[in-house]
Amino acid sequence: MPIHVQNLTVSYRHHPAIHHINLQFEQAQSYAIFGPNGAGKSTLLKALMGLVKTDTGKVTFENLKRADIAYLPQQSEVDRTQPMTVFELAAMGLWYEIGFFGRVTAAQKQRVQAALERVNLGGVAQKNIGALSNGQFQRVLFARMLVQKAQFLLLDEPFNAVDAATTSALLDVLQECLQQGKTVIAVLHDYEQVRANFANTVMIAREVIACGATTDVLTEKNLQTAFATLQQTGLSNQWCQTTPTTAVEK
Repeated sequence: MPIHVQNLTVSYRHHPAIHHINLQFEQAQSYAIFGPNGAGKSTLLKALMGLVKTDTGKVTFENLKRADIAYLPQQSEVDRTQPMTVFELAAMGLWYEIGFFGRVTAAQKQRVQAALERVNLGGVAQKNIGALSNGQFQRVLFARMLVQKAQFLLLDEPFNAVDAATTSALLDVLQECLQQGKTVIAVLHDYEQVRANFANTVMIAREVIACGATTDVLTEKNLQTAFATLQQTGLSNQWCQTTPTTAVEK
């Protein structure tokens, strides 16, 4: 059940953030999206989810439904001022099953509680999310993702602003997901973290520099090419011709 990315370009104010991207993400694999700051990593992830308008190309989900794809945004994109408990936020992973107004069954409540237990938050289910530390809040977002039971997990900077212990614990969660046959696609900026935990890497600098096995992609040559490419494309607003087309297909 792969995700196909074909000729994908996304622009902000007529300047491409990612440029004619062609990729394929296979099931039961781990992928790090890696590159310099401003390379378009988060934009690529949002394009996969259909959260940004595309200028060219399309994303095709082969034999996948929207419920099969879970998205974990950066913490800064989640409103933590809402009067919501830890349990209620984690239970939002049930949205594709029950919608906005559906009732949570006893079995689903047990599933939410089990997800919270898995991220070591079972004892604070009724705590308000506004009282959580960054690490605790990130654990809740992981719990919400687990509750969804998606096959593809898309994570945007999942370990940003959390401590080393939380990062290690959440990396263990992702390894378990891989063992269950899920696919993990994560935007990351830590070189050693990628090398130690992700089998595949997509290196981008608004365009694809290299993709494949992490040991082959994370090379000094590719890193130099990525930085040079980003610097070159940043000098001009006329480096890519785009024609608006479609976005996401099932």
